[in-house]
Amino acid sequence: MADTLRDDDGISNPSFNLHLTQLVDEAIARQPNRRLLLKTGLGMAAIPFLGGLAACGGGDDPAPTAPVVTPPSEQLLGFQGIPTSGADTVTVPPGYVATPFLPWGTPLSLSAPGFAADASNTAADQEQQVGDNHDGMAFFGFNTEGNALGERNDEGLLVFNHEYINPEYFYKPDTDPTDWLAPFTFEKARKGLAAHGGTVAHVRRTSAGEWELVRNSPYNRRIHGNTPMTIQGPAAGHALMQTAADPSGTQVLGMLNNCGNGRTPWGTFLTCEENFNGYFGWNGVFTRNTLEARYGLSETGFGYRWHTVDPRFDMAANRNEANRFGWIVEVDPFSPASQPVKRTALGRFKHENAELVVASNGKVVVYMGCDEVNEYAYKFVSSGTFDASNPTSLANRNLLSDGTLYVARFDAGAVSGDRMGNGVWLPLVFGQNGLDVGNGFADQGDVMIKARQAADRVGATMMDRPEWVAANPTKPGEVFMTCTNNSRRGTTPASSNSIDGTSVSSSSRPPVDDANPRASNAWGHIVRWNEAGGDATALSFDWDIFLLAGQPSFTDQRAPSSNITMDNLFNSPDGLAFDSFGRMWIQTDGNFSNTGNFAGNGNNQMLVGDPQTKEVRRFLVGPSGCEVTGITWTPDRTTMFVNIQHPGELGAHPRRPPTYSDNDLARDPTVFSQWPTAGIRPRSAVVVVRRTDGGVIGG
Repeated sequence: MADTLRDDDGISNPSFNLHLTQLVDEAIARQPNRRLLLKTGLGMAAIPFLGGLAACGGGDDPAPTAPVVTPPSEQLLGFQGIPTSGADTVTVPPGYVATPFLPWGTPLSLSAPGFAADASNTAADQEQQVGDNHDGMAFFGFNTEGNALGERNDEGLLVFNHEYINPEYFYKPDTDPTDWLAPFTFEKARKGLAAHGGTVAHVRRTSAGEWELVRNSPYNRRIHGNTPMTIQGPAAGHALMQTAADPSGTQVLGMLNNCGNGRTPWGTFLTCEENFNGYFGWNGVFTRNTLEARYGLSETGFGYRWHTVDPRFDMAANRNEANRFGWIVEVDPFSPASQPVKRTALGRFKHENAELVVASNGKVVVYMGCDEVNEYAYKFVSSGTFDASNPTSLANRNLLSDGTLYVARFDAGAVSGDRMGNGVWLPLVFGQNGLDVGNGFADQGDVMIKARQAADRVGATMMDRPEWVAANPTKPGEVFMTCTNNSRRGTTPASSNSIDGTSVSSSSRPPVDDANPRASNAWGHIVRWNEAGGDATALSFDWDIFLLAGQPSFTDQRAPSSNITMDNLFNSPDGLAFDSFGRMWIQTDGNFSNTGNFAGNGNNQMLVGDPQTKEVRRFLVGPSGCEVTGITWTPDRTTMFVNIQHPGELGAHPRRPPTYSDNDLARDPTVFSQWPTAGIRPRSAVVVVRRTDGGVIGG
């Protein structure tokens, strides 16, 4: 193990004078690029740099002094913005390097099989390898001893989601020339299940500054679509959660379509099940009910075909299985033998991420978006309070088991049309606001399972596909949310989600409103709200539009906000996160055709926004056909991890021939992308971003 950069946190001098370690840390805070020098023995030669330290000579002669140099202060946007790109590579600003790491198929142990370039790995192989289509992510630094949560910058656990698979790349073509997936088998379904979920990877920084996987680590773990999990909270044991395989309704196999994430102060990872409906279908005669229609369940799903070979995903055989997905799942990365827990108190919907903050009164608040057009923004407030003096206590670990789920209503305020207003949080509590037996809700578990329909009933505001939510760490109560796009907004015939919960998923066509001000919103926007009194548990807030993405050449109702120019244009903001300094990182999952409404946008990208001035600057551009998603940092922010998802995806690829299909691509998998390995089919991967001078990312 690389011990070079470990800090010694033991206290051997009980005086109140500043400890050398404290002085070094303060110097590093002023000039982060000196970290490596100061944290090693070489740092003793640099003591004059600390400014206030005298030399250690024992005589009366004054110590020699060095010229006083004032280090530059960290800047919020301390990098050169970069242009768009259509290249099959990751582009970052001058002075930065971006290195691919842990791509799909990486073996997690010394005995695990390697990645097969022809996609011939088995389901058993995949269960031992990094999954596909990386998404939300968090870095958990070790403590000094390397056995629990701490603040280490050189070693820790990197935990990241695997949202879905691209079958055209994931499976080796079979015998049918017109359908590379045929014949579809149970083994293929199981391999697909194995690539979903998440990965826990023990990683460390080498003496050269690169990052490596510790392949013999007991922490390395795959959590996938067949991993046993506990169901906890108000929906646990509910009749709608019970199946023939689990009549108790408290145990489930796996998690699916894990998109964004969150993290807790007690050291666990929150992973979010999003488009779970796409994995279910039915064989034979079956009529879906209003609950299933409201959540978008359909006969063939997204075309994965699992229901044709695995009865668990055939709704005609196992109707309630789908109700056991669409939850926030809590994972303890430091306990490899522990079962993940589905936290049903946070509601069931298409979860994007879970932004957790501890309010001033100690309550734990989790902000969430339901990622589909015309869906809602939510927040959960715990019943219990966080004990900061014992962060990993059992009481803290149960804080997500009980609380109140709220949904947001965005009102126009005193002036209509000014793209700002006020809002309220509406409780989703059985017996309140019409959530009762007469309206189809039997108990609190029912309300959580039918969270979308409960939000319909209480009158929440339909948003333009609400996705990631991020809270500003430098301003309590300030929260931002991406609204990715909505082609149905403001179109005819106008309609809204029915108050009785009978609307089919994605079917409504709501009119424009102040919080969603553009018809056929192709480019998306970011909404900001400030909780009353800066209190995350408040039940009211003020809001405004932080930015409208789009084409600066448009001057009609499609026009973007004034902070979007030809130098930073983008579409479809999706991922959103703050670093601890207060930079807002914006990631896109949009149209990369680079034509028409999206001319000049190039590949998907990552930008940085100043939450005060609203300036936005492009920092990274991904490879061909990808989405940029998921972001985390080491505690000192000198290493940033970013995920590149689905490189080479066919979709709206600018080089796609008119008649080209997934069947064609499956037989020629390197035609649109070979990232990150030349000559090999494209693979989702982590990207490690560092400054060449060792400094803070973005500063």
